[in-house]
Amino acid sequence: MPVEIQTEIQQAVDSRRNFAIISHPDAGKTTLTEKLLLYGGAIHEAGAVKARRAQRKATSDWMEMEQQRGISITSTVLQFLYKGFQINLLDTPGHQDFSEDTYRTLAAADNAVMLIDAAKGLEPQTRKLFEVCQMRSLPIFTFVNKLDRPGREALELLDEIEQELGMQTYAVNWPIGMGDRFKGVFDRVHQQIHLFERRAHGSKAAQDTVIDLCDPRIEEFLDQELYYQLKEELEILEEIALDFDIEQVHAGKMTPVFFGSAMTNFGVELFLKSFLDYALKPEARKSSKGEIEPTYPEFTGFVFKLQANMDPKHRDRVAFVRVCTGKFEKDMTVKHARTGKTVRLSRPQKLFAQGRESLDVAYPGDVIGLNNPGVFAIGDTIYNGKKLEYEGIPCFSPEIFAYIKNPNPSKFKQFQKGITELREEGAIQIMYSANEFKRDPILAAVGQLQFEVVQFRLRNEYNVETTLEPLSFSLARWVAGGWEAIEKAGRIFNTMTVKDNWGRPVLLIRNEWNLGQIMADHPELQLNSTAPVGAGIEPD
Repeated sequence: MPVEIQTEIQQAVDSRRNFAIISHPDAGKTTLTEKLLLYGGAIHEAGAVKARRAQRKATSDWMEMEQQRGISITSTVLQFLYKGFQINLLDTPGHQDFSEDTYRTLAAADNAVMLIDAAKGLEPQTRKLFEVCQMRSLPIFTFVNKLDRPGREALELLDEIEQELGMQTYAVNWPIGMGDRFKGVFDRVHQQIHLFERRAHGSKAAQDTVIDLCDPRIEEFLDQELYYQLKEELEILEEIALDFDIEQVHAGKMTPVFFGSAMTNFGVELFLKSFLDYALKPEARKSSKGEIEPTYPEFTGFVFKLQANMDPKHRDRVAFVRVCTGKFEKDMTVKHARTGKTVRLSRPQKLFAQGRESLDVAYPGDVIGLNNPGVFAIGDTIYNGKKLEYEGIPCFSPEIFAYIKNPNPSKFKQFQKGITELREEGAIQIMYSANEFKRDPILAAVGQLQFEVVQFRLRNEYNVETTLEPLSFSLARWVAGGWEAIEKAGRIFNTMTVKDNWGRPVLLIRNEWNLGQIMADHPELQLNSTAPVGAGIEPD
């Protein structure tokens, strides 16, 4: 490989930063995303996330249902430049019913930003997503949000993170006041006070006044009580705090903590600047050939998400590909690891939520959108050079199940097309009864909201009204050994045998008690709560 190309790839890797934001619903994740885009110059005015039509819509919430309800229900990718860095921001759904979409997105991330509500602290969904980040050894940056409202003491929140998540904390900045008295933050690294001026709904970048801690003018800007409270808290912090350790941060064992208010923009730009200093650049990834460095000369990447109908006018299907190594170029020809076919990657797109623009090149850490005429599946690897496959992305056990029915025979084609495309997308797991006479698809979901999204999208995107017939099962278990193992086991009581997306046998089971009964009656059966990956190698 020419030295010039090697240098080009290395420089591109050094300037890439890629991260996903995780949080419990209502912690302010979409608001923080908007404000990061505002400071990155990607948008000129941030949209508050409300379910009112008159309100300016949030950039990252592009789906109509998201805009109506004011929640994120699908992952999006937002790419922008900031201070010479190419940032790939992976916005994930906060709602627990879409945690599988978040899991897939985290497979493409190099870093995670954990967003916490200052009044509520750690919440159940945050804990769950934290565990996924830990499984992937991702560096985790914590942003404590909503300091403009009454909340818990900063020291108490740090203690909760350490005790409950088992992580060391390092407060990069410290809040000055809280609620109506929240005036700004103290930057511990540069020993400076940042005082902010409120703007209406934080739609524009906040005015920031910077003063050294020992500056005699400080009393002009900060009342005496807040000043002495800050000094007292900083003294306590210096006594109990650990030293900052970037290696521990990169290993996912220490989290840098930032305080601020995304709604009013307080502390957002400080967070973004520090994140670029501390975050991991694109790193080596596990593959069938061992760990592959991003500077490996050949292009490789993997599909972590599929999305249908991002552009309703064109009824498109887009594959989200994380570039892992080498240099991607428009119209290049690559090998598809699962099928062995050769694929020409025409019309690649730079993604910015629903908006897209054509791109010519991309580098490790970037996420690109590729037109998907039914070629790609989640977890697929594409490559040049010697064959390799990256880790696949497993499906998890759903908890609610229902037949979905099309009561209008004249809409049969639209119904089939919608179900096929939503199944490929992974918006929901779709299974079929092993009984050939029962042809209605079975929706398998983590939560009720997934059912509502599927019905909404079939109605809005495919013009098909549907009905649901709930099934009385709460567990799904994949059968190791396939159909042969099912036949050997004979009749299995209190279950329903279905086929998953890949035609593999799955047992639907009523409850945990029934599962125990099955294991006692059929000790030879090996049942798994996650599906074997359909594409890529099995994760460790």
